[in-house]
Amino acid sequence: MPNLTVKQVNTLAKGQHSKTSDGNGLSFVVPKRGEPYWSLRYTFNEKRREKSLGKFGQLTLAEARGEAETIRAMLREGIDPLSLSSLSKHSGMTFNELFQDMYENKLLKRLKRPDIPKSKYDNNVAKFIGHLKVEQVNAFHIRDILNIIADSGRTTVANDVLDLLKNLFKHAIQLNITLNNPASAFSYKDAGGHESSRERVLTIDEVEQAFSVFRKYPESFTRDNYLACCLLVVLGVRKSELIQAPWHEFDLDNAVWHLPKERTKKNFRAIKIPLPPLAVGWLRELKVRSHGSNYVFPARRKSTRPYMGPDTINSAINSLFGIDKSKKVQPPNRMGDLEHFRVHDLRRTFRSTAAGMKFQDDHLERCLNHQISKLDEIYNKHDFFEERKIIHMKVSEKLSYFL
Repeated sequence: MPNLTVKQVNTLAKGQHSKTSDGNGLSFVVPKRGEPYWSLRYTFNEKRREKSLGKFGQLTLAEARGEAETIRAMLREGIDPLSLSSLSKHSGMTFNELFQDMYENKLLKRLKRPDIPKSKYDNNVAKFIGHLKVEQVNAFHIRDILNIIADSGRTTVANDVLDLLKNLFKHAIQLNITLNNPASAFSYKDAGGHESSRERVLTIDEVEQAFSVFRKYPESFTRDNYLACCLLVVLGVRKSELIQAPWHEFDLDNAVWHLPKERTKKNFRAIKIPLPPLAVGWLRELKVRSHGSNYVFPARRKSTRPYMGPDTINSAINSLFGIDKSKKVQPPNRMGDLEHFRVHDLRRTFRSTAAGMKFQDDHLERCLNHQISKLDEIYNKHDFFEERKIIHMKVSEKLSYFL
């Protein structure tokens, strides 16, 4: 027999903190703070649990008993109502909403460059499955997305997108949105395949040929792109370190670039980069071309970022090789028989050119701001600034005839 009456409930609701049983786990709770509510205690998998059913005034005594009986029926079927309510709360979440949740709660907090996975999602995933509910996405969708990317020749991107999809479903499982990860059965063999380290280095003759084509087609390869490539092959820095550089890092009068730790790869180490006269001249030209911008390479189009896009130079290089993924009809190949290269290969070309001049390896590794070993970082604090100054000077002199 029920223990409570409507009159008793109304009286309890006006009283002090209490928890009164109605029988079979159902209770009327008057908290110290907040509004009175109905609560049901039950056992699931030998664990005691408690679920709030609704507030007083929104749920009558009869309705609370009916809700409690519905939950008891779920328990008899082996269903935990707490898990079910969490799942149903997010059951309508779309894949775009799932990515946004992971972006805000994980990527922004953990990654130095959260814009990279966001760009990969926006460009390769959103248009195919972003509108679907999470539980509607299946292995066929995953396979089709990976095939489209791989068929376009972007094998590295295919592998990156596979990793991103796996992490998105892991995030969904953590939030109890789904119990399945349809991306987990796929490997790199199903995406872009095994990635081998690039070894492309341009010879002196290839540098001459490439930069000659750059100059010949300024409508395809802008002056900003050209000067960026000149600086990259003479300084050996990473592309992102250069194209995202603000002017306040440069002391052109003293020919030094102060690259802070937070803008290096993995926040590794701040470094002072000596600038040869040729590089100072290019930077002074860029200062004029930047028209008062805070950045050396300001964004030329409307963008959320104030500096040049990460794919701008590579896209321009690809276009000169007759490669444009955005067009059905490909542009003509202006590079002739020159082997394809990417902008990062210019950094490797700097290293190879300097090595050919018989400079010491540890000095060259400092030019690249590489970590040689943990012991080296502990005991060798010398940054070899003067030695690096000579290296950059000699490399710039050797390549100046072709740049």
